[in-house]
Amino acid sequence: MEPIQVKYESLKSSLAQFGRVAVAFSAGVDSALLLKAAHDALGGNAVAVTVRHAAFPGREGDEARAFCGALGVRLIEIELDVFAVDGFAANPPQRCYLCKRAVFERILAVAAQHGFPVVAEGSNLDDAGDYRPGLRALAELGVKSPLRDAGLTKADIRALSKALGLPTWNKPSYACLATRVPYGEAITPEKLAMIETAEQVLLDLGFRQCRVRHHGAVARIEIEAEAFALFMQPDVRAQVNDRLRDCGFLYVTLDLRPYRTGSLNDALRH
Repeated sequence: MEPIQVKYESLKSSLAQFGRVAVAFSAGVDSALLLKAAHDALGGNAVAVTVRHAAFPGREGDEARAFCGALGVRLIEIELDVFAVDGFAANPPQRCYLCKRAVFERILAVAAQHGFPVVAEGSNLDDAGDYRPGLRALAELGVKSPLRDAGLTKADIRALSKALGLPTWNKPSYACLATRVPYGEAITPEKLAMIETAEQVLLDLGFRQCRVRHHGAVARIEIEAEAFALFMQPDVRAQVNDRLRDCGFLYVTLDLRPYRTGSLNDALRH
């Protein structure tokens, strides 16, 4: 077999050893492959668990339901008030740790109630390369990371997903909406709603990988380098400006550096 196929077989074997597993499912590229592998390995002894909250866009919840329906996997949906998580709204550098711990404590409890003693999530081998305090919460809680354990990179996951016919194989990377607010600036429901609406505007206009960073009255847009030409079309630029101002931003800007993961982490390095 090809090396990537060997990794997938290893992934399924490790999942099979769990006996029963609940997959923390966000409808993203990584968790979609993990859920597919768990379903292949365990059938009805694998379920998906999705946590819906203010920092989780509604479109992702819709995609989670559609994916699980097509795959024939049971989906358990949980509602969580992230603003009740101590420290979340204050948005300290360890915000992701605080939120991730609260989310997975809830997932673990609900999974156990349904008879699933093991919870797995979709971190991959590349995730160790950025500031990700949420990974510490997963380790503390004993949440499994089978993709990382199998040595799968993001490129591996996309290639396997394409080979398996998963619709997520070329889906843009995603992170929760709270990552659009600079550390130390308060997170509010209003800010998250502005960000979600603004990013949907960009998606509707044909931008695939995009972020709208919330800097008070300023929206700082990040898009891929190859999308700059689309953005600079006069009618597109005008629509972006007008519709993001309708979202509540006073100024709409384009970051001259292309989209990159975790750009707000730059402030922690200076």
